Order: sequence, then structure tokens, then C-alpha cells
Amino acid sequence: MNKNPDPQRKPADSKPFRRAIVRTPGPDAAAGLTTAGLGKPDLALLLAQHAAYIETLRGLGLEVEVLPASPGFPDAYFVEDAAVVLPEIAVLTRPGAPSRRGETASVESALARHRRLARIDLPGTLEGGDVLWAGGRFFIGLSVRTNEDGALQLGRILESCGYSWTAVPVEKGLHLKSFVNTLGGRTLVVASRFEGREFFRSFDRIVLDPGDDYAANTLWVNGTLLVPRGFPRALEKYAGLGLPLIEVDTSEMRKMDGGLTCLSLRF
Repeated sequence: MNKNPDPQRKPADSKPFRRAIVRTPGPDAAAGLTTAGLGKPDLALLLAQHAAYIETLRGLGLEVEVLPASPGFPDAYFVEDAAVVLPEIAVLTRPGAPSRRGETASVESALARHRRLARIDLPGTLEGGDVLWAGGRFFIGLSVRTNEDGALQLGRILESCGYSWTAVPVEKGLHLKSFVNTLGGRTLVVASRFEGREFFRSFDRIVLDPGDDYAANTLWVNGTLLVPRGFPRALEKYAGLGLPLIEVDTSEMRKMDGGLTCLSLRF
């Protein structure tokens, strides 16, 4: 799938982010879905790391709305998966994991104050971690959490707003943004397993070393790059960009397959 309307406008990522929505991890956070095999997160440390993440966003000029914990939905603090936010509209997703499908309700009420709403419906599934804006178009990962119907539904909404999009298969791993993220402009960070993908050959790319895949989940915010702590080889590569860098400790989120991008909705 590859749709190419001539876009007349640029999505929110081309402008400074003003707001972010986050959710406090719940007391049952350790019961969430994970394939990481790194053990259970320490709840006290998870909460401290999440609070530090919020303060980092505030320090970069964002107004941060903190939603309360959602007991019964242990993965709900990975709030990015629940919606895709454009300047014109917010699209409520339909998570591919059945246990996560109740997460969108409270996100809906928060976003309704800022955007008109659309939603992904059956038989589509879509999670925000599979939606990447880079180089003037959207890339939608086809993964274990996002299917072709979900990508097509989002694609039609994107087209109606004047944006182009491309579907990208994600054969292994959770989400597209687990392996590819924007570093601003036409520069991407790419995990080693995505190095040869044709979809990204027109971009300037920083390719990470094998074993550093997790460090590909960076977060570009208003000219500053947030990077996960603990990856010195990746940090050295990011330093060559000449951007301000902030290392953020996400060790407890990593245990639950989470990272920097999925902890917030930015717009």
C-alpha cells in the first residue's frame, strides 16, 4: 500500500509541540504484556522514571496533561498507542491486543477538548506505535498490533487531510517505531535489522549497531533529542547530529516493551 496525494499542508511534527498527554502507571503495571524477558518492573522506580519523563517534556516547553492511572489496563500508560493526533483531527485507534481495547475511552475525553475525533473500526486494528511521520509523509507499520485494514482506515483519514502514506511490513518486533524514528527533517535512526529497507533509502540514516535496537526508540521534541540511557555506542552516533541530547532512564518501561515515544501523545 502506497498512497501519494500531493500534500498541501504539513502535520504537527513540522511545528513545535505545545502539549502532551501522559498517563500515570497503575499499581498493576507489572501485569502488562511483554516479550522483553527482562523481569518485572520495580513499580516505585517506574513511577520515578515516569515523573522524570514528564518533567523533561515540561522543560522543553510542553504543557503536560497527566491522566490518572487506569487499573485493569496495565499497559495504559503507553498512551501513544491509543490515538494518532493530527492538526485537523485525532484518530482513536483499535489496539491489536484485546486486553488494551478499553484504553481509548479516557484518552477520547482528553483529546475531545482539542480535536474533532475519528476512530478505527472492526475489522481494523491499529496502534500509535506503528505510525511514523518523517520526511513529508506517514509510514504505517503492519505488525502484530496493526493490520492492513487498520492501516487503510487511517490512510483514508490521512488522505482526506491532504497527507501521503506508505505501509511498511514489520516482520519481527512490536511496532514500527521500535526500530525507526525521526531525528528531525529527513534524518532517521534505524535499527540494524531495518538497514536495508527500501522504504527509507531516500533518507539520511543513522544505523545503530546490532544489540542497540532499543536505542532506536528516540523522541525528537522541538529540536532536542531524547535518547534512552545506557547505550554509549548509540549516544556517540547521536552526538554527531549536533542536536541537544537528553538521556532518559527507561529501564523499567523497557521491561514491558515500552520506550520514549509510547509514553506520550504530543501535539
